[in-house]
Amino acid sequence: MNHNTPVPPLSPRPPRHLSEVQRRVVTAGRLRTAGVSVAEANEQCRPGGPWQQILPGVFLLHPGPPTSEERLHAVLMYAAREQGTGVPAQPGAEEPHRPVYPDAMITGLAALTLHGFSSAPPLLSLDRIDVLVPRMRRLRSTAGARIVRTAALPTPEQVTGLPVAPVPRALADAVTELTDASAVRRLLTEAVRGGHCEPAAVVRELNNAKLLGRPHVVDAVDSLLAEGRAIAEDRLYRMVREYGLPDPVWNVDLRLPGGPHLGGLDAYWPEQAVAVELDTRAPRQDDDALWSEYARKREHLERLGITVVHITPRKLRDAMEQQATVIRTALMASGDRDPAAYVVVLPR
Repeated sequence: MNHNTPVPPLSPRPPRHLSEVQRRVVTAGRLRTAGVSVAEANEQCRPGGPWQQILPGVFLLHPGPPTSEERLHAVLMYAAREQGTGVPAQPGAEEPHRPVYPDAMITGLAALTLHGFSSAPPLLSLDRIDVLVPRMRRLRSTAGARIVRTAALPTPEQVTGLPVAPVPRALADAVTELTDASAVRRLLTEAVRGGHCEPAAVVRELNNAKLLGRPHVVDAVDSLLAEGRAIAEDRLYRMVREYGLPDPVWNVDLRLPGGPHLGGLDAYWPEQAVAVELDTRAPRQDDDALWSEYARKREHLERLGITVVHITPRKLRDAMEQQATVIRTALMASGDRDPAAYVVVLPR
């Protein structure tokens, strides 16, 4: 077989059932199904030939550099447990069928680029694309693809028709390879400012990846948590304003007269004895101890007759109206409760 020998068709179905990229990037398995032997495929990939092998077992059916889309599909074809054929799911279907890549998803910097991060590099500038697979898969990283293993695969998000790791997991996989503190800080900050995820989800993944011992990561996380709290506080102010709640006193400390410090609160309505506390804890090694401290403070305040409404930044982002209703209900119910103990309110 020479370069001019016709290649057997790669699918018995009409070409309209395959996307453009699926016509250009194929696996060795699909070539065999179409009647193209390994020897014939290798012949087509000789210097100057019409094909090229861009990853082990994955072929590009044209000369010249692959596009970003072709690279992404090639990496997924290489890593997927069962490489998708790209044919319609139902016989006789007329619409192109999205390729299926079981047990594989794009992660790391490439995933962040697909999620729309402006601080992530363009796909074409990446030497390798990270792909997340189950820990037990027998795969090796190779030129163009870095294999990232995990004990439990997250549920992928579909971005431009491709399975992509959720932002917190993609961030952790990207940070694993980064030593530039400013680059890490930019990515983490954009994750929160851009509304991609909450700080706690990012810190949880960084902690799971055992990255919180790296000084440049710790510094970036501290900035991230400060950024996340500022955004959550801004949402809390906006909720009170937009849903017509009475103005509270903001950012205060409570004390018993002549007695101990009771703790800080983000918002407090003294006449109704209703308090709001933002839960911006970061999941670290001492998370259980910190939660116990939160719980003790809440129990102490409620024994004094103060109702504490606990709100997470995620609830403020995704269900602001519902949280406003919870606070309004607590304020209205104050008249049916016994009067709260007198406490001293001090600015924090």
